[in-house]
Amino acid sequence: MKNATNLKGLCSLLLLLVTTISLAQTKISGTVNDKAGMPIPGVNIILDGTTKGAVTDFDGKFAITGVEDGTYTLKASSVGYTTYNQSVNANGSAIVLKIKLADDAESLDQVIITGVVNPRSKIESSVSVTSMQPATIKQSAPRSTAEIFRTIPGIRSESSGGEGNANIAVRGVPISSGGSKYVQLQEDGLPVLLYGDISFGTADIFTRFDYNVKRIEAIRGGSASTLTSNGPGGIINIISKTGKNEGGAIGTTFGLDYNSFRTDFNYGSKIGDGLYFHAGGFYRAGEGVRETGFTANNGGQLKLSLTKEFENGSVRVYAKYLNDRAAAYLPMPIQVTGTNSDPDWGNAPNFDATRGSLHSANLTQTVRIGADGQIQRGDVTDGMNPLSTSVGMQANFDLGNDWKVMNNARYSANSGAFVSPFPSQVADATTIADSFGAGSTLAFTDGSPVSGNSLVARIHMFDVELNNFNNFMNDFKLSKSFDNLDVTVGYFKSFQSISMSWLWNSYLQEVNDDNARLINVFDAGNNALSENGLYAYGTPFWGNLHRNYDTDYNVSAPYVNFTLEASENFTIDASLRYDKGRVSGSFTGGTQREFDVNNDGVISVPEQNVFAIDNANPTAVDYDYDYVSYSVGLNYKLQDNQAVFGRYSRGASAKADRILFSGLDYLDGDRINALDFINQAEIGYKRGFENGAIYATAFYAKTEEEGGFEASTNSIIENDYKSLGVEVEGFYRFNDFSLRGAVTWTDAEVDSGDNAGNTPRRQPDFIYNVIPSYNFGNEKQNSVGLSFIGQSKAFAQDNNELVMPGFLIVNSFVNVGITKSLNVNIAANNIFDSLGITESEEGSIVEGQTNIVRARPLPGRSISLTLQYMF
Repeated sequence: MKNATNLKGLCSLLLLLVTTISLAQTKISGTVNDKAGMPIPGVNIILDGTTKGAVTDFDGKFAITGVEDGTYTLKASSVGYTTYNQSVNANGSAIVLKIKLADDAESLDQVIITGVVNPRSKIESSVSVTSMQPATIKQSAPRSTAEIFRTIPGIRSESSGGEGNANIAVRGVPISSGGSKYVQLQEDGLPVLLYGDISFGTADIFTRFDYNVKRIEAIRGGSASTLTSNGPGGIINIISKTGKNEGGAIGTTFGLDYNSFRTDFNYGSKIGDGLYFHAGGFYRAGEGVRETGFTANNGGQLKLSLTKEFENGSVRVYAKYLNDRAAAYLPMPIQVTGTNSDPDWGNAPNFDATRGSLHSANLTQTVRIGADGQIQRGDVTDGMNPLSTSVGMQANFDLGNDWKVMNNARYSANSGAFVSPFPSQVADATTIADSFGAGSTLAFTDGSPVSGNSLVARIHMFDVELNNFNNFMNDFKLSKSFDNLDVTVGYFKSFQSISMSWLWNSYLQEVNDDNARLINVFDAGNNALSENGLYAYGTPFWGNLHRNYDTDYNVSAPYVNFTLEASENFTIDASLRYDKGRVSGSFTGGTQREFDVNNDGVISVPEQNVFAIDNANPTAVDYDYDYVSYSVGLNYKLQDNQAVFGRYSRGASAKADRILFSGLDYLDGDRINALDFINQAEIGYKRGFENGAIYATAFYAKTEEEGGFEASTNSIIENDYKSLGVEVEGFYRFNDFSLRGAVTWTDAEVDSGDNAGNTPRRQPDFIYNVIPSYNFGNEKQNSVGLSFIGQSKAFAQDNNELVMPGFLIVNSFVNVGITKSLNVNIAANNIFDSLGITESEEGSIVEGQTNIVRARPLPGRSISLTLQYMF
């Protein structure tokens, strides 16, 4: 009996102990979503310092049971998202959490799709790649797409031309004739235009950044030689949203110290079983960040996307309509004193370099003889006016037995205009008057005289009709995996039309940033040599540059890629590409004749010599070009978060209209200097940390350039170049404080010709950016940040005489979450109104006196306010 009593007591004690332990344990459960509110499956949830944890299910739910009393740090982590940390206090009561993970563009585990034949994580790829999410992009308060590219290491983006017309170069490879000759700009994996440096039709004119963008990926060097045509220096790929993450936003942006109003919107959602849609776009109107005297920016974009997922693949169809007008800012008068090696750059009289422009309400219309010989009226307010209607399709399927097929196709109907005043000469009124003959005088159109020492600009109106820039792009890939070897064969096909007309006229106007007045010129007998400021139907100061192109470019490019996983950590990839281009069509120069343009029955002096397209004497174009590109890369994972890579590649960029100037035999491809080649080598290191990452790459590039025409200098640019350097990019997060930055050092050299041994024009030794930001508030809904973007000094031209000083542009932003869905953002660009010169037409000054040079400065301070509602 005693034993039974003892046993009963022991059981009671054990029951009490178990009950006590149960009461002392806590259940922690909850959900994990992304910022758009979509559940994230497969997220690892752990209590730091313990063995307890869970993994979220398909609905993003998790539960951790049996947690003893105490204070813990709960960590939530998943590939492609930032690690989430939260302190939890377990005291026996159930804890329910709602966790949101932010996308982590810097994560080495993030999958990239640009410059690779199959999607691969950063840690596994042998390329230098940068990925930027919209939230990251907004931190630098960009006013144009080109300003976004300034924060990409290795990329030199001269963003002084407005919302297009930017010069973009990579790793010391030269900007030889404008545009992005060696860097290809893509949308959703296909080139916007087949050639990046088309005169007055650069690819960035036909792209716009808005709420449709999911992220931007950029690779430098690497496999760009073999995975695209005409982009051996790099690829910048703008990737669109698909609607898989349900939600949207509406935002309205006002210029607080400049005239601008813009509304953006987007929305995406699941609309059926495996069926998603997305729509978005923008519309804006205003004068812009520089004073023009009229509504210089006016237009918008609409994009639509429909995606269907199947058990073994997916199909996406999409469309874009772009109709926008944006002022093109060409070189402006800048005052320079001092010496070539130590110049002092500043405002010219009556002209603010950071806020002014040569545009004027007094010169918004121009009359010209069109390519068809008929009288036309051009509209200067059109500026850069892209018209683009695109439809595309992306498909990828798993065929089974380790076979995969992918196809990406798009047709774009492109046209538009480029109209903007270019100062072919800036001088005092006496000098300009004397150029028309001894005793000539100048007077404003109201009859008042022009002072002899006041500045006058000889304007060549770059009046270009972009008649037909239609293109079709198709990239087909077939892949097969064999144990540790992946083989991809592909075929790229493109048709690109380039039809445009140069219909330029010449004017005189005062140098003044407040609606400059037009100026007439009179000979010694007081006879008028001009009409309402127009002194020539054409450009006699430069010669006859009326031109018309009607050319088509048919490019075929088969390619093959091998990726060998030699071991668990060591990967080798090699690729080969053969580009064959067929060019056909014609181009013609100008002619001149007497013509009564205004139909008044009187032949005025400008009408005595009217320039027009010489349609009777076209030059036939019918030639082929071909080249082989190759690339070999190695990647070795030292650890799960650490890797080294190396690569050697050779590629080329073909010319289009840039060689239709020099009087070559355009019926013989062997005698056309249609190709420029680049050899590149690089060695890189990637390292991930718990809260950050760092990338470092040493590079070498050798460019063999055969020359192309540059309209602003009216000359053929022909040089070889070499460069070596190092680019470093890093990111780190300290709790609520984050820091991103990049610096590129480049030692570049002209390697041939009269300037051999000199530094290429506009190439600084250093370009850099540092972007700190801080999140605060109960739910971290508020943020504040700065961006420091700059470069060291550079030479204006290859002769290495006139120095363009280095500059630092400081931007800032403040974002305040008013409610869960509504936030307000104030962004300031160039808050210290710094003068940053990106290019200069003059390569030297006369030392010891005041000089006026024609240069392109970055825009000054601009402050905007955005109200955004997310749903």
